[in-house]
Amino acid sequence: MTNMVNKAQGLGLSLITRIAGSDVLDQFKLRKLVEKSLYQGSKIGFKTLSKTQKVFKADSHVSKQRLPNQHKSLFDLSLTEEQQMTCDAMDQFASEVLYPLAYQADHNEKFPAALWQHATDLGLNYYALPEALGGVATEKNILSNILIAEHLAKGDFSLTAGLLSTFSVINAIAQWGSEKVQATYLSSFANDAEINATFAIQEATAAFNPLQLKTKATSSNGQYVINGEKTLVLLGETADLFLVNAELNGSAEVFIVKRDSSITAKKSPAMGLKANETVTLKFSNTPAERLGDEDFNYTAFLDLGNLMWCAMAVGTCEAVKTYCIEYANQRTAFGEPISHRQSVAFMIADMAIEIDAMRMLILNAASLAEAGQSFHREAYLARLLCAEKSMKIGTDGVQILGGHGFTKEHPVERWYRDLRATAILHSGLHA
Repeated sequence: MTNMVNKAQGLGLSLITRIAGSDVLDQFKLRKLVEKSLYQGSKIGFKTLSKTQKVFKADSHVSKQRLPNQHKSLFDLSLTEEQQMTCDAMDQFASEVLYPLAYQADHNEKFPAALWQHATDLGLNYYALPEALGGVATEKNILSNILIAEHLAKGDFSLTAGLLSTFSVINAIAQWGSEKVQATYLSSFANDAEINATFAIQEATAAFNPLQLKTKATSSNGQYVINGEKTLVLLGETADLFLVNAELNGSAEVFIVKRDSSITAKKSPAMGLKANETVTLKFSNTPAERLGDEDFNYTAFLDLGNLMWCAMAVGTCEAVKTYCIEYANQRTAFGEPISHRQSVAFMIADMAIEIDAMRMLILNAASLAEAGQSFHREAYLARLLCAEKSMKIGTDGVQILGGHGFTKEHPVERWYRDLRATAILHSGLHA
């Protein structure tokens, strides 16, 4: 009722204004009569409105009424106390250790040797090792591993990938390894912190498909050997152990390979990930051991690896956004910060929106995986979105800094180069 009266009043006032400005009333000497009629009409209307409003006055004698809440499961994104502590520790490590080392590591195209000791002090690999072997993992910790990757990558994308290579191999063996494999290798990682491991997944083919592999594995008397080449292998020249995917009897499988003389390495520097000393590895009748047994799921193995790259992309995109906000607030043009310009403000706002969207898809996929449910569709969607939006955020970061973004004076050009790996690499890590 009130809305109807308000609308009527608005139309009445509009009509008064139009009539008052008209010459017709003066020609027919009707101005006084019409204005008096409209005045009385509007006066009555306001009285009606006043009376209508009085009907809805609050009654102090009426007690508060509430409909009961429905009792149902909620989509809860809050972290557990342990997860929050982990995130805080990784944030501190990223800002105090990774970020200061990142520029020189990228410039030298060399992984900092000192970083291994820092990782040991952090106890990073113990987050993946089972509790029985001195680690902290009592069950599947896929969500926690995703959070570790995201928060470390706020310091640097490339160094995080290198740090997580051994961590990810431990995750993969703990998740998929046969009883014999776990007994052999997990105890070795627990007893010797200097063992480094990595993945050899990618092949130098156009539009590489991890389901169609040129690397072949053959079996003779229960012993496996591998022949083929892998490219963009992180820290491949110094790793002691490799997880290698190869075709066996027409289907893709994953094998554990220990470094020996049958493996040759050739440097293959890339646009990004320079601190990881990427190499091409050639396997020539290299002895191998099958990772899993009948319950091994190759598709899930790839998906969990892709989710780690996605999580790292989100962390680095957060770093881009934070850096751009600080820069835009400090950089002035025409007497004011460039953050006052809508084009810049909207670009940063879009970063925040896309980061949250990426994170939601990743957490959804990871939570399903941790619960033992099918998550391939969710992981695939997360990878598609992260591959597109992380590159856009990297590009926009360079754009916001203008000419400065094109120089090595600021880290956005490094983040831009590294983020492009999200769309290139398949697996190569493991949650």
